[in-house]
Amino acid sequence: MAICCQSPFKHINFSSHANPNPNPTSRKFPFVCNFSLSKSQSVPLVAEPEPVLTSARAFAPATVANLGPGFDFLGCAVDGLGDFVSVTVDPTIHPGQLSISEISGPFSSKRLSKHPLHNCAGIGAVAAMKLLGIRSVGLSLSLEKGLPLGSGLGSSAASAAAAAVAVNAIFGGLLSPLDLVNAGLESESKVSGYHADNIAPAIMGGFVLIRSYEPLDLMKLEFPLEKDLFFVLVSPEFEAPTKKMRAALPAEIGMPHHVWNCSQAGALVAAVLRGDVEGLGRAMSSDKVVEPRRAPLIPGMEAVKRAAVEGGAFGCTISGAGPTAVAVTDSEEKGGEIGETMVEAFREGGGLKAVAVVKRLDRVGARVHLEKSSKLKNNGMGKQE
Repeated sequence: MAICCQSPFKHINFSSHANPNPNPTSRKFPFVCNFSLSKSQSVPLVAEPEPVLTSARAFAPATVANLGPGFDFLGCAVDGLGDFVSVTVDPTIHPGQLSISEISGPFSSKRLSKHPLHNCAGIGAVAAMKLLGIRSVGLSLSLEKGLPLGSGLGSSAASAAAAAVAVNAIFGGLLSPLDLVNAGLESESKVSGYHADNIAPAIMGGFVLIRSYEPLDLMKLEFPLEKDLFFVLVSPEFEAPTKKMRAALPAEIGMPHHVWNCSQAGALVAAVLRGDVEGLGRAMSSDKVVEPRRAPLIPGMEAVKRAAVEGGAFGCTISGAGPTAVAVTDSEEKGGEIGETMVEAFREGGGLKAVAVVKRLDRVGARVHLEKSSKLKNNGMGKQE
């Protein structure tokens, strides 16, 4: 157990790897949630709220971060893929503590610890409890992994987002979307650094631009409703740990590449706001700083990008840190054809098996499933499902 009840320590020193668990165990690891806040975070509520639900089940979508030149400041949510988290008020858990009772789903793994401080869902839930000031209620959490680890689809962010939203719903939805993003950032900082380009769209949906981190300033970019946008996501059987992929990045860049990437990032934002899928694709394919360093570390990625564009995609890049490749088009049928060519390119160019899916933009973000939550009226963010 890690105890930090209003302790004088500013931060908890998390380990450097995502969900590490060198000795997997079925034990429950409770954690006292109300440790002190850093200055950049929201101030916790003065009065501890009472639970309005006995349980809540939340879903958070997969995300595509960076989108080429938008490294660490731009991301979007993808419909139909993601993680589920259920949180229950549990009288067998000591007040103020959280326990992870179960990890299941198609991408559950022995590497996922049940210790709340070593699990992204646990960290997100504990951070939400901290912001709410929960001291009198114990919670039990179960995680259903619908996203593979190290896939470049925001797996850690989806777990943290769903957990934070579920906890928020239990206590009446008092936390704002910004509060929830801050809760998720507690988890992301453990995985790969303090960046919000996965957790922000996982919480808020759509495209989100991170204008600044100190203070955290988020801008949701509205892609026009009347425009069609499809993401072709091709995931090979290969893991690209975020920390390893970040270590490959240059410490410094030259002014020409800086100017180029800034102009392409501006073009990308403009394309999103105008609903210009072709322009979005051109911009996301144009990164000269990050992708050139990461692509050689993913077998076949350069061939996959060529195949996508030659197959009719408007553009293609690495999703997050990879290894998933993401291409964009305005036709679901065309997206299926593009996906087939990308899968073949991974096989021929990198010797990797891969699977392709075609998905729309998720405009909603993390939300609570009403039919799976007891006495739920809303999810605290004005969203219902």
